[in-house]
Amino acid sequence: MIVYSATKARFKEDVMTNDIGGIIFDAFRNATGRSTGRAEIESWMHSLQYMDRVLNDDEIPHDAGVAIEYHLPQTSKRIDFILTGRGRDQRESAVLVELKQWQKTELTQSDAVVITRFKHGSTEVLHPSYQAWSYKRLLEDFNQTVQEEQIGLFPCAYLHNYDDDGVITHPFYSDHIKRAPIFLKPDALKLQQFIKTHVKYGDSTRIMYRIEHGKIKPSKKLADELASMLKGNREFVLIDDQKVVFEKAKRLAEQASEHTKKVLIVEGGPGTGKSVLAINLLVALTEREFVVQYVSRNSAPRLVYEAKLIGHFRKTHISNMFSGSGSYHAVAPNAFDCLIVDEAHRLNEKSGMFSHLGENQIKEIINASKLSVFFIDEDQKVTLKDIGDKEAIRNWAKKLGAEVVEMSLESQFRCNGSNGYLAWLDNNLQIRRTANEVLDIREYDFRIIDTPSELHDLIKAKNKNNKARMVAGYCWDWISKKKPLLKDIVIGDYKATWNLETDGQAWIIKPDSVSEVGCIHTCQGLEVDYIGVIVGPDFVVREGKVETRPAERSKMDKSIQGWKKLVKEVPDGGVLRIDAIIKNTYRTLMTRGQKGCYVYFVDDETRRYFAERLQFGPAAESIIEKSILPSHEEAVDLPFRRLGSEEARPYVNCVPLYDLKVAAGGFSNEQQMDGCDWVELPEEFRPRKGLFVAQVVGESMNRRIPYGAWCLFREEKGGSRNGKVVLASHREIADTDTSCHYTVKIYESTKEIQDDGTWRHTSIILRPDSYLPGYEPIVLNEEQADDLRVIGELVAVLG
Repeated sequence: MIVYSATKARFKEDVMTNDIGGIIFDAFRNATGRSTGRAEIESWMHSLQYMDRVLNDDEIPHDAGVAIEYHLPQTSKRIDFILTGRGRDQRESAVLVELKQWQKTELTQSDAVVITRFKHGSTEVLHPSYQAWSYKRLLEDFNQTVQEEQIGLFPCAYLHNYDDDGVITHPFYSDHIKRAPIFLKPDALKLQQFIKTHVKYGDSTRIMYRIEHGKIKPSKKLADELASMLKGNREFVLIDDQKVVFEKAKRLAEQASEHTKKVLIVEGGPGTGKSVLAINLLVALTEREFVVQYVSRNSAPRLVYEAKLIGHFRKTHISNMFSGSGSYHAVAPNAFDCLIVDEAHRLNEKSGMFSHLGENQIKEIINASKLSVFFIDEDQKVTLKDIGDKEAIRNWAKKLGAEVVEMSLESQFRCNGSNGYLAWLDNNLQIRRTANEVLDIREYDFRIIDTPSELHDLIKAKNKNNKARMVAGYCWDWISKKKPLLKDIVIGDYKATWNLETDGQAWIIKPDSVSEVGCIHTCQGLEVDYIGVIVGPDFVVREGKVETRPAERSKMDKSIQGWKKLVKEVPDGGVLRIDAIIKNTYRTLMTRGQKGCYVYFVDDETRRYFAERLQFGPAAESIIEKSILPSHEEAVDLPFRRLGSEEARPYVNCVPLYDLKVAAGGFSNEQQMDGCDWVELPEEFRPRKGLFVAQVVGESMNRRIPYGAWCLFREEKGGSRNGKVVLASHREIADTDTSCHYTVKIYESTKEIQDDGTWRHTSIILRPDSYLPGYEPIVLNEEQADDLRVIGELVAVLG
């Protein structure tokens, strides 16, 4: 839709009436059926007078086309000013001008983002050059007329009130300025020359009319580009029931039309692959020339999945494929072929910064698209504004005449694939009763840590592939936002800051952000390998019953803003809603870890409550009664290769793999050569006699040796052992993990020099090194120490 369309000559006549603002306002009201505020009318009045002066050059043809306020299809975005005609080579062209009345901006560390001040305060906004260029790419990527008729588009920005202060033109934004030059207060003649370069002859072919009526479909170039990004990207591979839903969604897209609207509701818990499926659908449907967008209320999933697709954090034209859920209140019905809504439980009723736009986001999304796909988990509603649930989607679909199809994702790919962990978590957060009262930590690496400092150190140690992060309940004010030198989260000696504002919603994948602490708003819908969670004072357990305490939340947390009024007006229902939000928050935080979740509880009674519901064994059966190695099909993830008898050359290209029971038995010659497997070590280790591999099962050494890790040991040859990790056996040892007479611990001893110059042990301590409670040192007195046999010394944890 174009609000105002004329020639350059007619535009200049309208400006001379001194009422160009009123003329545009009348045209706007006639075109949209809506009104607008005085501020926008005044902006038209001022900015268009500046453009009139720029066009005051006879070399810019009088019959060039002028279009003002062109509404880009499928969006609520508008291009302020367009001049059309032909260039020197007779090619049809359009100059796209983004007009701003700004006078000052502030630099940010976020790509293509600046801070400027409006009536209600300072706000982060897109850099005008990126804004203008993104409009060009929207037209090139989705307008068939532009694509097939090769109309040249030349974007720029004009800030006619802005004196160059080095901020808006800072080198940080240079890539965007190159693609769409920016003209400031003294640059009217430069803008004039830019226009003359691209529009030398008039518009006799109604270029903007043809663009406005061009068919909307994604270009093949865009589809190919998206497909190439997805190809070979292991993070986006579809498995099991993801593939079933994927195929169903594609069929529904083919069937959907303006008259047969479709709605697909896909329910899935944490880690069932909802987002992976959403991205695959975005790419697949774009390849089929459907107009599609990925939608989320929270910007974190959009930024993170866009970055994972393109491989960096810079803004590109792919950004146009990702949109906020509040973007559809002014979009025409059925403007899209498909809208894919991730985290649909987070949808709000109203849109806009001040929640003053539109009626209902669910309604507006269904209305704007022939097929709407909603990925939802109702147990992840974490704010009072979250309205997304299946019943609401069904109701709006019925009102809008859309057929509803419902499917679910069951396969668990997060939390080590453990549905048991999720059921245990629901039971002990008291979200719902399940049969999983106790968690066997062999299923999933869940640990309770003694201090927040130890927790953060553990997460930093696990951050080998930038996939471990620290998060917390929002119980501490974000004071570092305005005072960067101050710490936000202070618990005893532990001091940390919330995630940097400069990292924004992409915090969870920014390379150095492991030193900071994230919250629910920067991690929902995303995952890491290991998550560290600080459970704040808003969630406590008293005498076995969970109590949620909203008053302990930071006053800066808007997720439960207005809770006191709600509880006063609706006592029972209000309390239940607040209770669910706080529980859901910790459920969401504690299910972000694909391989492990480590937790520090601020409250001691709460810590004991969860610790009592962990099971640490028995583990002996798994290493004594069963085969040392899994079957060949299961061995693919082992940190070594098993060699057959034909290939194995003992201690030349391999070392033995022992059951710890065998190892503790003494390594007789027969045991060394018979009944054991031979394995090839990683290339950094040279096979030699005395080395052997064994699996360590248990949690008593989990600071150094993860549960079930395969370790390389060296047979004991004498010498000092103090401070070393050893495999030892003793007839009086009953190891906490294995219930057997051997153990892996840190060796410490005290000695006494005798009169004859010899020494003897006065005591030996075998000390655990665990994040978990309940593991005590094994202390052997002088008499017991004589019977201790050190079998081997730890060389390395292989994996």
